[in-house]
Amino acid sequence: MGDVFLVRHGETGWSRSGRHTGWTDVPLTERGREEARQLVPLIRSHRVGAAFVSPLQRARETADLIGLRDVRVDPDLREWDYGGYEGITTVEIQRTRPDWFLFRDGVRPGPPDHPGETPEQVGERADRTLAKVDAALADTEGCVVLVAHGHFLRVLTARRLGLPPSGGALFQLATGTVCRLGTEHGRPVIAEWNVRAGA
Repeated sequence: MGDVFLVRHGETGWSRSGRHTGWTDVPLTERGREEARQLVPLIRSHRVGAAFVSPLQRARETADLIGLRDVRVDPDLREWDYGGYEGITTVEIQRTRPDWFLFRDGVRPGPPDHPGETPEQVGERADRTLAKVDAALADTEGCVVLVAHGHFLRVLTARRLGLPPSGGALFQLATGTVCRLGTEHGRPVIAEWNVRAGA
């Protein structure tokens, strides 16, 4: 079975300032575009059998800049719906909820079109994504590439390793990096994490 490559999109203005960027469709910064371009050799060194991308422009532009073709847009790859915490930093949230922790507590409810998600709901999306990944791996000789968002990919990693969604808290994930999930003796493992070109 092939590997799964996780690509977190490049920097945005909101990621740079620490604002929770769920479904707000913010573009990459110029630095974010350069982060994406630098990943090209890391992706080109592998045979890509299938690629999936979040519908949000920061992920789609990253996928384009790293040279992925025939990419399937998948709504399940969207970032965590932060509900009432969209656009707010952790520091701001903790002024009124000092012990707040996203992976344990979820978010404050938001408007009807973006009510927010619990860690378990994000985990359900991750599980659906992993089922699609496994189907693609069974149908190709290459790897599968997912281009998406930090918190979602952290939850997906936890689920791939058999951990609860809250286990995503264990995996820090920087913008413009590649991670590789593989197997060892038939069991899922992290083969590489937070890799940048030339690092």
